[in-house]
Amino acid sequence: MNEIFQLVGIAFVTAVAALLVKGTKPELAAVITIAGGIILLLIVLEVFRSSLDIFTEITRLTGLDAAIVKTLLKMVGIGYIVEFSAGILNDFGQNSLADKLVLCGKILVLILAVPILESVLSLINDLLSLIA
Repeated sequence: MNEIFQLVGIAFVTAVAALLVKGTKPELAAVITIAGGIILLLIVLEVFRSSLDIFTEITRLTGLDAAIVKTLLKMVGIGYIVEFSAGILNDFGQNSLADKLVLCGKILVLILAVPILESVLSLINDLLSLIA
């Protein structure tokens, strides 16, 4: 729970530093903003990495294929990274590029979803063959 206070503190310090520098060196304000965002991501990734055992346990208890859980985590990760990056692009006035990045992220998630969809359809087919 302490991580949230670290994250909020870093975000506010980054925002204030960027605002203070923006008047004299706008390009440095952009670098400060990006650096603060990367620090936030690194902290969250460290917390997430320490929590990966939960997903292994869920996989073991449910009998799900580990590849499916791994794919789902990749899909969520892509969504978060794309949203974070698109937000930075929007902050710098690159709205069109941000929109294209979001579209590309959605396409990647769709591509990753195909094997899961195939597994679900195969399971439905197996269930229907038991009934017939």
